[in-house]
Amino acid sequence: MNTNHRRRLQAAAALGWMMLLPFAARAEDWPQWRGPNRDGVWKETGILQTFPTNGLRIKWRAAVGYGFSSPVVAQGRVFVTDSQLDRPHLRERVLCFDEATGKPLWTFSQEATFPDWAFTPGQEQGPNGTAIVQGGRVYAPGPLGHRLFCLSASKGELIWQKDLVKEYQVEETSSLASSPLLDGDRLILLPGGKPDACVVALDRSTGKEVWRALNEPAAPSSPVLIRVGGARQLIVWTTQSVTSLNPRTGQPYWREGFRSSSMDAVATPVFSNHRLLIGGLMLRLDADKPGASVVWPEAISRRVLSSTSTPLLLGDHVFSATSSGLLTCWEAVAGKQVWETDKATDRAYKSSTSIHLTVNGDSVLLFNDRGELIRARLTAQGYSEMSRAAVVTPTYPFSGRKVAWAAPAYANRHIFARSDKELVCASLAEKP
Repeated sequence: MNTNHRRRLQAAAALGWMMLLPFAARAEDWPQWRGPNRDGVWKETGILQTFPTNGLRIKWRAAVGYGFSSPVVAQGRVFVTDSQLDRPHLRERVLCFDEATGKPLWTFSQEATFPDWAFTPGQEQGPNGTAIVQGGRVYAPGPLGHRLFCLSASKGELIWQKDLVKEYQVEETSSLASSPLLDGDRLILLPGGKPDACVVALDRSTGKEVWRALNEPAAPSSPVLIRVGGARQLIVWTTQSVTSLNPRTGQPYWREGFRSSSMDAVATPVFSNHRLLIGGLMLRLDADKPGASVVWPEAISRRVLSSTSTPLLLGDHVFSATSSGLLTCWEAVAGKQVWETDKATDRAYKSSTSIHLTVNGDSVLLFNDRGELIRARLTAQGYSEMSRAAVVTPTYPFSGRKVAWAAPAYANRHIFARSDKELVCASLAEKP
């Protein structure tokens, strides 16, 4: 069978899978990291403004293993990656569940051998990067980011895979901790490889390399695509810089030096109104050409920086967790702090505090590392909590406590949240 004919058959199979599903009846899926547009915005309506006093209605629970990756939801299915440990072997898994019932539909599993440190109690390794689903395919990083899998969404069959350690000389102790991004026919990822393979674009159909860029160590921060300065720009945050690339060729548009440890370069870049916020670095992007200038001085940038939480940039204000464990509001232009609160976070644990912020309507859904979902209004006037409910029990031990660090998915009036023990689906619908 020739290659073109095989591709036509694969495309037909993917189309057939999608046509079997009720597009007209669906609300909004969550097929990738931070939502449909990768911007932390959930446009769904008919969502609870105040949660029931006896808690959210749990639709189903499903057992999962280790991992900080988020669930993703597409076409009536929920996908999540995890790992199962049995020294010296680790099983890399991609799990698929029925969105309505939680019934397991398929499991893809491959076994790998890992060093002893990966099995140390409290340091068990699972995937960090979140899968992305499009065109009847699932693209998923493995637990330590050493491999990338492309699977059929319908049956979990392996279409292709990449051994990043072998092909890009990725260090055994490094990982693809960021979440892949799709741009047309290209799958873009940050393996932090060599030579000049910090960022790599692959043909999404075959896995073959299209381009590679940057001779810098990668970071866990996930890339984003924005349109500004008359061009589409791929924004990547490494441990040495924030860089804008042409997503078609990998050629750089501009670069701003910004040294961070891999533990600190975790937040996803956010963009609004020509402002680009990366951790605590605020840039203003040129309107007439690809280019950037620093708005906030480094002293402010370091003070704002949260190692695990992506901020929100709403109008002229920034809402962000800080390294001191607080939720704060800042003036976007001046970098001046407006207010702070410890009501949504756990101040005692400072830099390890994690909170995921998602805009929904005129308020924000906050998911903290205690596994709580909070609805609140965040304005320049302050933090106004509307409601709070427990969703998932924290199970991962860290700094004398247990945390739930994975960001949730929001889809079709439900929240999907995971620990390293279970995946939970709870209704957020105003009407049953």
